[in-house]
Amino acid sequence: MNQVDDILSSGSGVAGDDNLARVRAIFEPTTVAVVGASQRHGSVGRAVFKNLLDGGFSGVIYPVNVRAHSVCGVRAYPSLSAIDDQIDLAVIIVPAPQVLQVAREAGQKGVKGLLVITAGFREVGRAGLAMEEELKAVCQEYSMSLVGPNCLGVINMAKDICLNASFVRRPPLPGNIGFISQSGALCTAVLDYAARKNIGFSKFISVGNKADIDELALLRYLHADPETKVIMMYVEDLRHGFEFIDVVREITGGDNPTPIVAVKSGRTAAGAAAVSSHTGSLAGSEAIYDALFHQSGIYRAQTISHLFDYAIAFATQPLPKSNRVAIITNAGGPGIIATDITINVGLTLAKFSPDTTDVLRCTLPTTANINNPVDVIGDAGVDRYKAAFEAVLKDENVDGVIFILTPQSMTDIYATAQIIPALAKKSGKPVLTSFMGELDVRDAIDFLEANHIPHYHFPEMAARAMGAMYRHFKWISRQHLPEIEITPNRPRARQVIEEAIAAGRTYLGEAEGNKILEAYGFPMLPARLVTSAEAAASAVREMGRSVFKIASPQIVHKSDLGGVRVGIATEDEARAAYDDIIGVISENAPQATIEGIYVQQMAGKGVEVILGINRYKVFGPLLMFGLGGIFVEIFKDVSFRVAPIRHNAARRMINSIKAFPMLNGARGAEPCDTNELARCLILLSALATENPEIAELDINPLIVHPNGMGCSVADCRILLDLDRMK
Repeated sequence: MNQVDDILSSGSGVAGDDNLARVRAIFEPTTVAVVGASQRHGSVGRAVFKNLLDGGFSGVIYPVNVRAHSVCGVRAYPSLSAIDDQIDLAVIIVPAPQVLQVAREAGQKGVKGLLVITAGFREVGRAGLAMEEELKAVCQEYSMSLVGPNCLGVINMAKDICLNASFVRRPPLPGNIGFISQSGALCTAVLDYAARKNIGFSKFISVGNKADIDELALLRYLHADPETKVIMMYVEDLRHGFEFIDVVREITGGDNPTPIVAVKSGRTAAGAAAVSSHTGSLAGSEAIYDALFHQSGIYRAQTISHLFDYAIAFATQPLPKSNRVAIITNAGGPGIIATDITINVGLTLAKFSPDTTDVLRCTLPTTANINNPVDVIGDAGVDRYKAAFEAVLKDENVDGVIFILTPQSMTDIYATAQIIPALAKKSGKPVLTSFMGELDVRDAIDFLEANHIPHYHFPEMAARAMGAMYRHFKWISRQHLPEIEITPNRPRARQVIEEAIAAGRTYLGEAEGNKILEAYGFPMLPARLVTSAEAAASAVREMGRSVFKIASPQIVHKSDLGGVRVGIATEDEARAAYDDIIGVISENAPQATIEGIYVQQMAGKGVEVILGINRYKVFGPLLMFGLGGIFVEIFKDVSFRVAPIRHNAARRMINSIKAFPMLNGARGAEPCDTNELARCLILLSALATENPEIAELDINPLIVHPNGMGCSVADCRILLDLDRMK
């Protein structure tokens, strides 16, 4: 089994017993000690201890304070070791320099888990980072789980536990949403917003610095939690690459799928530094996170507001079985707005059956619109709304409904809201509502939310949420394509790479790069490196119409310096082109080392695409695919995936670019050979995964010929990272 197969087949599993046990030590204790519990009003130590008391924790709570006799009326202990009982969870709220001593005492006492709320670790610099690493080592020594440091705490709303080990101002309502956040400050705002929207949580976690337990461990735990139906995440950074994808796609799309919606801060942060390849210049941190989320089946929200919009829908409504949506409104404008967004997010307006149209025609006034979107007109009463709602819900061509109401003087708003929950539940279809306004519709909104019907202030928000639900349905029902078998000559490729490394060369031009690609099975054009005009003429005589390209380790973008000639067909043209290129490059780049001219047979007609690799320390190789040639930097029409990938991911990379119609036979053109293109992406994945010295790689362009005629590598460049061999 090669390295790629080993990675793809060795997934760490969604929730091993050891992984779950480590997280349960934090969330499901029977005894909790709060080290740093305090009587002082306004202190974190008092807030955490009082939250545990007021939250109705089912176990025993021990305050630890070296000076206090009691905290909130509960006898206090001077240290952990002074407590006779076994302690499952120790919550630490002491100054940072004292945390290590308390952690070691906890380990010696047999504590199973630490929740370190104290700040002052890696977030403050090198000294803090050193303390955090030592804290982590202590936890490993004593087999203790650790959440934090520098966090707000954790909450478990399960009725048989009721653990609020946090200093949140407002405890959450019980519900079925699990929330993970890297920002403690954001947690308090989220809880306040959620309470106003009647949104409840099953688990609420501030991960802090993630010295031990991070998002991946928590996602495993929440997926196994029967009380969690959907997971929300606020992410600032992740510290896993393919392992994250391997685990999370089983969570979101396996036998027992749990939807995950996430918002990632820093979308506009600068990407990679200046690099020599197209892939390197286009790739950046956001490309990585987009790829991670896409491959994992996580729906990425743009804002915190969108995060809640999507989570509410997932938490309360069934998924649509297709993308056909009905819109009901009493005002034309909002219906049009909802229609526009519906189409933009990949949904379609359902085409009603004749029976539905007949019912609408009989029950609505002649001025109403009985087509989709259904406009029941501004003076619609409850009966008219109900008739339209029942009719579209019964239609087999309708997979979900967006219900819009604008408050008119004749509208019974609350009574209209009352018809929705029972009919929606009976239909088994998702129903999202938008009662537009604020004061007049407040009671109706409260009723809808109390009865688990998602409400959105504006119809476009409801349409986006429905789109997110449909995308998740497509993810969990996706087909798995048969895998593409590849048989690369790995030893031959390794030989070329190792020879370059031994010579201290970091940049590999076409001559060496093509040897590596050929060893991996890429479709190569006949080519050779020549060092004289006569040799160039001989090459053209044998290969026919050719392209001449300068070969120099200092020249990456050959065309920019006049180092390329196209369509050389005769021996005389070959001699002239050779001399011309050498002369131009000698003038334009006098310091460059000229190794000769790379003569390559011209490829047949096809669409030019780019394949690339850019490697990141944490995430590993990032693959790029897109429209190639001279257009890649202009249009930036590219898609990214974290390697390794399989056939499904290769196909999605191809289908996701805007220029895909050019490959699929747009405007009567013959479709391109996307089967061979998918194979090339699989080869690229294997090459990237099995050769960690490759820091950057461009195949640009790869010519994709008409269907059945394959592809041709027309140009490539490879950049090695010699430090990886040290």
